[in-house]
Amino acid sequence: MAILVPGGAGYIGSHTVYELIEIGEEVVVIDNLETGHEWAIHPKARFYKGDIRDKSFLYSVFEKENIDCVIHFAANSLVGESMTNPLKYYNNNVYGTQVLLESMIAHDVKKIVFSSTAAVYGEPAKVPIEESDPACPTNAYGETKLAMEKMMSWTQKAHGLRYISLRYFNACGAHKSGKIGEAHNPETHLIPLILEVPLGKREFISVYGDDYHTPDGTCIRDYIHVTDLAQAHILATRYLKDGGESNIFNLGIGLGFSVKQVIDCARSVTGLPIAQQITPRRSGDPARLVASCKKSNEILGWEAKHTDIAEMISSAWNWHKNTDLI
Repeated sequence: MAILVPGGAGYIGSHTVYELIEIGEEVVVIDNLETGHEWAIHPKARFYKGDIRDKSFLYSVFEKENIDCVIHFAANSLVGESMTNPLKYYNNNVYGTQVLLESMIAHDVKKIVFSSTAAVYGEPAKVPIEESDPACPTNAYGETKLAMEKMMSWTQKAHGLRYISLRYFNACGAHKSGKIGEAHNPETHLIPLILEVPLGKREFISVYGDDYHTPDGTCIRDYIHVTDLAQAHILATRYLKDGGESNIFNLGIGLGFSVKQVIDCARSVTGLPIAQQITPRRSGDPARLVASCKKSNEILGWEAKHTDIAEMISSAWNWHKNTDLI
């Protein structure tokens, strides 16, 4: 029996595939390579190039492969782009998930682990954020992820689907092998953007607003190493295989770091100067997002092993400065 990983050529998807294969799982990857990279796919995974919105393509994969469970990463994920082109996000994220769920039900595959996001919470009323807190997205990306969660919930009621939604916070870092890391085009995530300055790819890092209600005026985020995220997906898959009921879990380390703190840490890790420039706030950016992970600790038995922000940045730096893939 194989695990199907839509979006397995992307950043978090590829790291999860590596971890799955390391423990002996049979993995099938599908990806349209719009934002993923073929070089990021583990050589032992079976790869089908195609789009989850293409039902005939999905049906062909389900008919060729003996799929037991799905780990779903395939989605557009740029907050800024989602605000200027929301229909793209509804088409790919929501409609794509609809087609995927239809294909699963048609082939009697009833288990799915879903890559969700802390963006579903919007501007939280309190921190740390718990799974029971209101979901009020402030951007179209978060709104589509919330719609995908609700679609799975209704599919459960109608067809007996069991799902785990993993709402994770800011993924970062790179695989210990050095073979894969974070490579988006365009890049929008803070840590790789910061590292482009000492790599000579940009003159400075932009700090979007320094007038938030935080200690240093910059946004605070909970950063989580991508390998810890991958392990959570594996535990969630086991939970469903063992008969666990549908559920939603936060994934973070329960600590927040400001943009300025992350920049200062990157200067220390690289030993190089990193210029910064204050620019206007971005639409849809909450001031503070920090996770409560009590529920995932207690039910999934998951715990982040990489909680030192310097270690996370160091793993990213080692990959970025040594790779010729981007």
